[in-house]
Amino acid sequence: MKIFNLIFCILFTASAALQYNDPDPYLWIPVYMYSALLCWFAFRNRFFPKAYLAGIFIYSGYAIYLFFAKDGVLDWITKHHAENIAATMQAEKPWIEDAREFFGLVILIIVLMINFFYSWKRK
Repeated sequence: MKIFNLIFCILFTASAALQYNDPDPYLWIPVYMYSALLCWFAFRNRFFPKAYLAGIFIYSGYAIYLFFAKDGVLDWITKHHAENIAATMQAEKPWIEDAREFFGLVILIIVLMINFFYSWKRK
């Protein structure tokens, strides 16, 4: 579990750094750094179940919004036939940006859920 959290701490920190050029870095840098910090604490054997649940709740709400929003994930799947979202780093189409953000949130949610259940199991 220590290696898992160290790897995701590094990945989330790098993801936060890459958000500098994003259209909305004020949103995504804190989102990734929150999870990176929680992974760092878990790496150091300090677990915060309420913080995991808060992140899961907030990230899930935003993921649901991105899924159903105009030019969101549902539009990407139905109207744009799940067009390749990794072909270029430039998100020239809004559904590409929303789909990428959605899948980033899914990864964050999964990692926080794993840490939540691990911390719950330890008690």
